[in-house]
Amino acid sequence: MGRGPYAKSAARRAEILAAARDSFAERGFAASSLRDIAERAGTTHAVLQHHFSGKEELLIAVLAQRDADEQAAGEREVERSFGALTAYLAGVLRSHQGEPELMRLWAELAVAASRPDHPAHAYFVERYERARARIAGSVSDLAGTGPLDAETATTLLHALLNGLQVVWLLDPSLDIVTPIERFMDLIGPDGPSPAAS
Repeated sequence: MGRGPYAKSAARRAEILAAARDSFAERGFAASSLRDIAERAGTTHAVLQHHFSGKEELLIAVLAQRDADEQAAGEREVERSFGALTAYLAGVLRSHQGEPELMRLWAELAVAASRPDHPAHAYFVERYERARARIAGSVSDLAGTGPLDAETATTLLHALLNGLQVVWLLDPSLDIVTPIERFMDLIGPDGPSPAAS
């Protein structure tokens, strides 16, 4: 276990990220303030700014931490089983539905970061490539020989995961888990199930 100033600094940074996540989820990005986040983290505004230059950097760090947590969970839960992969993806969507404000912030930032001059552009490009590589690896290893090749299935699955979250933000009554499960039925090792036909 780490000791000394580095360990304390890493712990403080983690506390600030947790406080920022709570603040963004509760109040939204615009209404959250660095002073409120510092107070939630039990620190000062100056200490927070020693670790993070501003709210946008904090938001990117919060979303990156969420990505890292989800990737670690996926690696633990998905053991080269298509059913486990499907359950994991459905769980990710349900988890995101539990934090709609973070889902909204992610969607807004992803679009804004599509501009090459945006501060988060490089992060989102790298994130997309990492996510695509993970999905492609799982799909090519676990999918059957259905009508879709692995590359097409990967592109559609990635688009479906992102698009379903956006339409759910517009209409929270929508079921966004079943479409993922049915799509996975289509590309899975046994092809379409009777329920998906």
